[in-house]
Amino acid sequence: MATNNRLSDGFNVNRTALTAGALIGGVGALLTMAGAVIVGISLASAGRDYVRRMETSPAERATRAMQQARAASLAGLEAWRSEAGQSSSMN
Repeated sequence: MATNNRLSDGFNVNRTALTAGALIGGVGALLTMAGAVIVGISLASAGRDYVRRMETSPAERATRAMQQARAASLAGLEAWRSEAGQSSSMN
């Protein structure tokens, strides 16, 4: 027989079913979190292996890209200065 409690306005609650549902929901949440942790660990491991197998490390690639950006910036600045210098000497 189900355990029913009647609240003041006639709302019946089956406490056994409510407790079972909350318990099952809690177990499901724990399993979901455990699955998310396992997926995260697996992806992190795969990422580390991928970076380890790269010919050039990401730090070295970033350093090289920064040097290229600086060189391009300086070249653009020099071109702008030389153009500005030529323009002012023509006036």
